[in-house]
Formats: sequence, structure tokens, C-alpha cells
Amino acid sequence: MKYLIGIDVGGTSIKNGLFTNDGELICKWEIPTRTENSGENILPDIAKAIDEKLAEKNIDKSEVIGCGLGVPGPVNEEGVVQRAVNLGWGYFPLAEKAGELFGIKAYGANDANVAALGEAWKGAAAGYANVVMVTLGTGIGGGIIVNGKILTGCRGAGGEIGHMHVRDGETKPCGCGNYGCIEQYASATGIARLARERLMENDDESLLRHVGSVSAKDVFDAIKQGDEVAVEVGQRFGDYLGKALANIACVVNPDAIVIGGGVSKAGPVIFDYVKEPFEKNVFHACRQVDFLLAKLDNDAGIYGCAKLALDKA
Repeated sequence: MKYLIGIDVGGTSIKNGLFTNDGELICKWEIPTRTENSGENILPDIAKAIDEKLAEKNIDKSEVIGCGLGVPGPVNEEGVVQRAVNLGWGYFPLAEKAGELFGIKAYGANDANVAALGEAWKGAAAGYANVVMVTLGTGIGGGIIVNGKILTGCRGAGGEIGHMHVRDGETKPCGCGNYGCIEQYASATGIARLARERLMENDDESLLRHVGSVSAKDVFDAIKQGDEVAVEVGQRFGDYLGKALANIACVVNPDAIVIGGGVSKAGPVIFDYVKEPFEKNVFHACRQVDFLLAKLDNDAGIYGCAKLALDKA
């Protein structure tokens, strides 16, 4: 039996998974992310956690094919982090340093990219070779899988779907510093913003007027109750996201689009608003796409990291 290790490094916690080489999750555990002093403790902490888990399971390092690490920032094909602000890292040779510390072959990639790879391997898009994954949370993350492999780009920034420009004339900056990014309208915070803007347009009665601070969940809950104002907000959200996904589809021609993140908890109702603008704007040869809801939730990253190690070893 051979094994894989998947490590999803977040700004608050580090998720770890031990897998068999065929993708069966044996166990998972978390450790805190210590970001002080430019994140100097992160890799040593992971190394210790790996050693303890392998000892507990009576597994020798020679039985481990490799370890994949996903981090919140651009990572190139060589596993070099260009910058990971939440971890305190600048330019950082992640794969090289991790391999030295772990005593195991190590590989690095962007966290959203490995989440997409995880969903394509063992999640909602299992069996699909060309996949676009969009995670709708506080911001928007994304990953693109082409012929079963992550589309990384020259500096590791491939799949940064959240920062596609979709609106001219925007006066409020996105977190990235640009204006009019899809993240400003289709993330959880973006949907809440669309709702607030719609409520200010007139005095139409709506369930959304009776909640304290409108959230994306409030919008979709109201949609499910037939609230007309909420439906309008859903249409605006869907128009932005559907058109953006149509543009992506025209470039990479996926056979599946996976929606994940907190907003995806609303369920299939999301597709009621995204599919029509997608189909209206996409090139006809790219129209046949299966829309899917992510299945692996917070485990997508560790699955994707394990698959990264399997592919690169």
C-alpha cells in the first residue's frame, strides 16, 4: 500500500489529510496556522504533524508517494509561491523547502486550484476532464482543470476568476485594487451589496426589508418564498456570473462547471439565475456544459493536494 498526504494551508488553520494512493481518505486533522515572524513556523509545524501521524499509523516515509500543499496565493509550476499575504510569505520556494523539512517529495499549488482538482478527482465533477470551479464565498475563488491538470499559468495566477472585469464605471475598489471585478457582484458580499442597492431604488415591499443586515443567504431564502425584489437581485447576480462563466467557457470549453463556497449552500436555485445568461452569451460550441454543486466542502483542498502529489510524483 502506498500513501498520499494533502495539506490545505489557510490563514487560520491547516487542514491535513492522509490518503491511500487510490484516493481513499484514511484520516484528517487540523493544526493552527502560526503566521508570526513571516510564517516561519508553518512548515516546521506541518512537518511535526506529519511525523506524528505517520508514527501513529505505523507508516514509513518510504511508503508515501508525495505531499501536496495548497496555499492562498499564486504558485507556479515549480511550487514557488509568488506571494501569500495571509501567511506572511513573499517569494518562497514552497515545494523545495517543504521537501527538505518533510523528508517526502512535496509539491505546491494555489488553494483554489487544488480545490478544483479535488472536485474533479473525487467530488462533484469526478469523471470530467475539463472543469471550471467557482467558489462563491466572502470573495470569489476559482480553478480551471484542463485535460485533468490544473491550469496554472506562468506565475501561478491561472484561474483567478474573481477578478475578471465585468462592469465599467464602478467607483468602489475591489479588494485587489481594481474596479468592476465579478467578486464585487457575485460573491456573498457582492450579492448582499446588490440587495442593498435594489432596496434603495424604491419602496417596494420585500422580506429583505425585515432583516437586520441583508446577507446572500437572506436573498436566496426570500427567492425561495417568491419575493419579487429578491428575485430581481438573483437575476442581477445571475447575469453577472452567467456572462463571466460564458466568457471562461469560450476560452477553455469545459464539460462541467462546479459552484462551491458558502453561497452554493442555497442549492440548485442558483442555477435558475446563472444558466440563462450563460447560454445566451456563450459560443454555441461551448454551450453543452453540466452545472454542478460542489460535494467535498472543506475537504476539497486536501483531496486536490493529494491528487497533485499523485500526478507530479
